This record gives sequence, C-alpha cells and structure tokens, in this order.
Amino acid sequence: MSVLEDNFKASGDSIQYVTVVIGGQLFGLPISQVHDVFVPESVTRVPLSAPEVAGVLNLRGRIVTAIDMRRRLHLPPLKEAQMMAVGIEYKHESYGLVIDTVGEVLTLSSNSAEPNPSNLDKRWAEISGGVHRLDGKLMVILDVDRLLGAMFTEPMAAA
Repeated sequence: MSVLEDNFKASGDSIQYVTVVIGGQLFGLPISQVHDVFVPESVTRVPLSAPEVAGVLNLRGRIVTAIDMRRRLHLPPLKEAQMMAVGIEYKHESYGLVIDTVGEVLTLSSNSAEPNPSNLDKRWAEISGGVHRLDGKLMVILDVDRLLGAMFTEPMAAA
C-alpha cells in the first residue's frame, strides 16, 4: 500500500502536510511523520558516509542523521549559510531532512491527491507518493519510505 493510500485511510476527507521547498519545488510531508522543524546548530561530517548524508547532529540529546535533500535530489548546494531541517523517524531512527525553507501546514482534501504525472522530474518521482495541484504550482508528496529506504538499501552512486 502506498503512502498516498495510507493517508487516505488515516484521515478520511483531508490530509495535513508540512510544506517545504527544495530547489524551488514545493514538497509536502504528511504531518503525522514530522516530529520537529529546526535550525541545525552544527552538523558533524561522518567519514565514508553516503554522499547524501550531511553528517550527524545533536537534537535535544538525540543523535540525528542529517540528510542533505539538495544532494539527494542532485541539485547544486544552497548558497545561503542558514540551514533548515525537518525531523522525522524512520525504522526507529531519527533523521533531519536538510531543506531550503519550511512553508506552512496545509490541509488538503484527500480527493485532490493524484498519482505522479508521467512528466514529473525523475529525481522527484523517485521519492514521491503522489502530487497535489495547487493554485499555479504542484506539491510533490514526500514518501519517507522511498526517500530513506532507497538510500540505505541500494548501493550508492558515486557523487
């Protein structure tokens, strides 16, 4: 069952998303998967880690693996020094998805969710659980299983 189907069953008529922007694209994380939104103080690089792993950080006493979403999506690094992150849990581990900016919480009708369009950028389709068409923009639903599962089960490509 996909994240999209899980979300439909969980909420009935509507789904809440925490919106984030990565490389100018709007993404939505189901609010049930978001534990924190924070500004990382410092990230400690981990030698020989996957290229997408920015390092680890301390979030209120927990060691959190920081995933650089720009690198994960094969985008150039952000020029600005200010980092934002969204804290999630995946398979009993804590992760911080390093993103460009955090948006708002949107409550959307489950009927407005659609499968990925055939022309969706391949990088986004790999981590997407569907899309919502909003006024003049497309919100890609981040599927945490696709995002992190692929990173830690498939061999990593060279950076």
